[in-house]
Amino acid sequence: MPLVAITPPDFPVLIDLRYATSDNITGQPVYARQAAFLNAEAAELLARAIALAGALGYRLRIFDAYRPTEAQWVLWNHTPDPNFLADPRRGSPHSRGAAVDLTLVDADGHDLDMGTAFDAFTPLSHHGRLDISVTAQRNRALLLGLMTAAGWDFYRNEWWHYQLFDPRRHALLSDAEAGSALMPPNTPPNTPNAG
Repeated sequence: MPLVAITPPDFPVLIDLRYATSDNITGQPVYARQAAFLNAEAAELLARAIALAGALGYRLRIFDAYRPTEAQWVLWNHTPDPNFLADPRRGSPHSRGAAVDLTLVDADGHDLDMGTAFDAFTPLSHHGRLDISVTAQRNRALLLGLMTAAGWDFYRNEWWHYQLFDPRRHALLSDAEAGSALMPPNTPPNTPNAG
């Protein structure tokens, strides 16, 4: 299954893949480069979301999209928390090219306040929180409304995560199968840490 590259001008978004930097839960880069991909169905829905956000003067910042199965193992081996990460034995919607992590950016290029950072593995990241600022609640509701209007499903524990409905109908893809060249050379096989 070929993946669609999420790049301007076809997709006028900001690409800020946190797993290509040390600004993520592992504290080190997981990906070798900044490159976002989605399967064709998800790319079509992302285009709808971009149009809806643009009509209101906003842009989307992509934190993660397709995530190779190898990367899912890296994240799981570091933080095996099923409330925030899919067990790689079952597979993540990200590893099917069927999910995207993102936020809204205003006309000046500033991320809207969402109450927590991306990948904050805390109950404060859950949708419907009343113990974050009213501004953050509104911003989350705006993002949720735009994404669901564009046809996306959401994950209740992460304000940033959106996925296709029934993502398991899409195959899991390794980096080699996807041809994404996201993983560094000599990445270990898709297995849990020994011991």
